[in-house]
Amino acid sequence: MTFKDKVVVITGAGQGIGECYAKRCAAEGMKIVIAELNVEQGQRVAAQIAETGAEVAFVQTDVGDEQSCLDCAAQTVARFGRIDYLINNAAIFGNMKIEGYLNVEMDYLEKFMRVNVHGSLMMARACVPHMPKGGAIVNQSSTAAWMNIGFYGVAKLALNGLTGSLARELGWRKIRINAIAPGPTETEALRNTAGDYADELVKQMPLSRLGTPEDMADAALFLLSDQASWITGHIMNVDGGQFMRV
Repeated sequence: MTFKDKVVVITGAGQGIGECYAKRCAAEGMKIVIAELNVEQGQRVAAQIAETGAEVAFVQTDVGDEQSCLDCAAQTVARFGRIDYLINNAAIFGNMKIEGYLNVEMDYLEKFMRVNVHGSLMMARACVPHMPKGGAIVNQSSTAAWMNIGFYGVAKLALNGLTGSLARELGWRKIRINAIAPGPTETEALRNTAGDYADELVKQMPLSRLGTPEDMADAALFLLSDQASWITGHIMNVDGGQFMRV
């Protein structure tokens, strides 16, 4: 997999899996844009990557705001000249409300869906015009898409549908788009949201351990690479066998 001097925008790269994506992409020779809402976290990750000698920029980005997405793409092109790859990782998860559909406030639900579903669409719309042939997008889904539990799962199911729909729209541009569906992965966000429930899930899985951000980064790099040049519209489970889809 050859990525030297490729330009990648990674949303939500200020912590957790997104931070791992950014650092692994940098280690592979890519130029990194940390598209993160949290300034302190985004600048921290950018500084750590810069210390390795990689080219990196931090752009404060709210994926729930269309203009912010457009600004992120424009600043990336101004700095690096183009956008080869986009990883849509940002989402409301770590501190999300745990409520049912019948009692969650509609304003919160609409904001949640705007960030967790439409955020990936708005970033794609902002970045695709600057992508050359051979560009690629990776969306961050979840095995929650098949669990029928709450609005987080519905958001990820919608993201899967969006991934397939965009694969059809982007094919003529020779731009691929796929998604990764992580199983329970060891991050602070998981512990804040799922707590001990994650450990109970692990007991039921064939490969009975929590995933790691590195597991997700391995999959993301493959899907971005030319080795996946005939793969698009695919949802790749990286979940220790939690869900075996046929």
